[in-house]
Amino acid sequence: MQADSLWTVSEDQFEPKRQNHAETVFTTGNGYLSTRGAMEEGYPGERRTTFISGVFDDIPISLTELANAPDWLELHLLLSGEVFRLDQGEILGFQRVLDLRTGLLRRSVRWRSPMGRTTRLEFERFSSLADPHLNILRVRVTPEDYAGTLEVHAGLNGDVDNEGFKHWEWLGQAAHNGSLWLHTRTRKTHIELGQAARLTLSGPAPIQGDGWDVHNHPTLVRRTALQPGQTAYVEKVVAVYTSRDVPQPLNAARAGLDPAVLPSPAWDHLWEPHAKAWEKEWAACDVTIEGDDEAQIAVRFSLYQLLIAAPRRDERVSIGAKTLSGYGYRGHAFWDTEIFMLPFFTYTRPEIARNLLSYRYHNLDGARKKARNNGFKGAQFPWESASTGEEVTPTWVPYFADPTKMVRIWTGDIEIHISAMICFALCQYWTATGDDEFMLQRGAEVFFEVARFWASRAEWNKSAERYEFRDVIGPDENHDHVDNNAFTNAFARWTLRTARRLLDWVEQRDPALAADYRARLQLDEAELTLWQKVAEKIYFAYDPSTGLVEQFEGYFQRRDIDLAAMEPRTESVQGLLGIEGANLVQVIKQPDVLMLAYLLPELFDERSLHANYDYYTARTDHTYGSSLGPSIQAIMACRLGRQEDAYEHFIRAARADLRDVRGNAGDGIHGASAGGVWQAVVFGFGGLRVNEKGWTVQPHLPAHWKRLTYRFKFRGQEQVIDLPGKGPFSSEEA
Repeated sequence: MQADSLWTVSEDQFEPKRQNHAETVFTTGNGYLSTRGAMEEGYPGERRTTFISGVFDDIPISLTELANAPDWLELHLLLSGEVFRLDQGEILGFQRVLDLRTGLLRRSVRWRSPMGRTTRLEFERFSSLADPHLNILRVRVTPEDYAGTLEVHAGLNGDVDNEGFKHWEWLGQAAHNGSLWLHTRTRKTHIELGQAARLTLSGPAPIQGDGWDVHNHPTLVRRTALQPGQTAYVEKVVAVYTSRDVPQPLNAARAGLDPAVLPSPAWDHLWEPHAKAWEKEWAACDVTIEGDDEAQIAVRFSLYQLLIAAPRRDERVSIGAKTLSGYGYRGHAFWDTEIFMLPFFTYTRPEIARNLLSYRYHNLDGARKKARNNGFKGAQFPWESASTGEEVTPTWVPYFADPTKMVRIWTGDIEIHISAMICFALCQYWTATGDDEFMLQRGAEVFFEVARFWASRAEWNKSAERYEFRDVIGPDENHDHVDNNAFTNAFARWTLRTARRLLDWVEQRDPALAADYRARLQLDEAELTLWQKVAEKIYFAYDPSTGLVEQFEGYFQRRDIDLAAMEPRTESVQGLLGIEGANLVQVIKQPDVLMLAYLLPELFDERSLHANYDYYTARTDHTYGSSLGPSIQAIMACRLGRQEDAYEHFIRAARADLRDVRGNAGDGIHGASAGGVWQAVVFGFGGLRVNEKGWTVQPHLPAHWKRLTYRFKFRGQEQVIDLPGKGPFSSEEA
């Protein structure tokens, strides 16, 4: 395979039945906004969407979601009076290519119209990584066998919706004298959006043009004549600003397209800084794999999707579970960000990781409010978070197997481990970067407030003389309303102990700040003593005779079923048995205990690790369960020397979106799976382990991999690991 082909994702024919999946795969963006891979001219059944990071709006049923922005992409072409569209006429040739190296999306079409005229069209577009407010597309139009006219309609379409609900109200617009702009505002959150566009048409014949000032859909029009074999060039450049960015977003958007600032045509002026920005990104994070082209492309695809969702200039936004690429989960952030996506940024782009963690710090009051409303102290972070840090998990949703029925969603009420996951991510960032200032000024406060939540949430079992966490949901969401989930209990204990040590460190490092924390948060010795007491007495179900950790109290008494006997199947065990039926059996969506062993390896010796791996692997719905599980399963298989198993799980994660393994990639990228793919390569096959003392590498490469190279930063110093090389090595040898 050519080297450039290892940087591209492509398709050689248009398949209408998978267009929503393709729209997700071919998403373009720059961290500020992302645009799904819909076609410029549109197509029936499309999910045409641009999401801007942090632009949420509420809908009447007490939900908040990313608001689909007015469409900047729209471009209609009339070829001698016939509208170019792929659902009419005949497609004689088609190719679409996403260049992962530069974020450029290209589409080539050879199209015969209903009247029998043949035209070649070449589309290109990108959203600038150098200037995140600028987006550009261009088209080359060449008639093959006819002379005629080309008419171009380029609009800003404010008549958009989120699968039926319209979030934007019109404030103003213009489409005259070559000027095109649209001013809108979200209906509930009142975020203003300013968009300005410029259209350029060039070719061998004179150009005519005008504007259509249609309400909420201003449009520029250009016309020219073409002979067979002649080519016309169309360019549309669009500037986008919101009131989250500047006080007057419309003025900023119009100024961004001033010819004195951005000459026309604009492509070359935008391309060079954009390409250089991408070159810098990949220099910091690229992973190279020799001997496995599928894995190479899949890893780069995963990293590309994370990079185009990453906030580089805004520390008040996060990355949703579906990034900015689809409607799944309404753009909400889960623990997927901190545990699955964040490590990639922590070890390659720590400044982005700092922004993502700052989002949680800035939303600490929302977490305090949730804890207070639930009768607890401190901060209880929401299971699903949007712009304010308050809980936005829906209470009821349509049942996936029968949309006429509603299902109660309990995760926002009782899936509580996310608060500890944020603390764990803070520690991981601190360990990798040595950013003491961040931990002093922001991380410590988060830690202290989460610790007091855990202490107040714990329940004392007098007869057993232990603290328990009852009525919870662990990472394995096949089982809800369980008591003493091992993952939850272990991380409650870890958070309480770490918070107490952290306070001691703050007191040594900055006594005045420690005193301020004690006074402002009202941390007295009685409460600190309670933290220690609860941590010491939290129940953890470990059986020394077998080495097994029970996933939750009573799990071993649930009915055991043979997963192999259920094959072949094309849906999850929960889909087959129903929500209540899946709750009664041991089959799990993802293995909580193995996730715990990955994050807190000190809790497991070699014997216990093998025992738990064997037990829970046999009971996990690997293919149709959670997209979060396979990458972690791959890492644990690596650590146990089970390379074939590891690769099987890794490639399942790598194919999650590219092959639409679960049939839901049309809803957006599985961000956790993308981050997990990087972790499986670096922490699994690449063998990287990091702690306060430094780092070590003990590789476990698949037999068919000839070479693996990856990069990471530790305490500000870039490290490049090139495998296979010498045997295991560490930071002391680097």
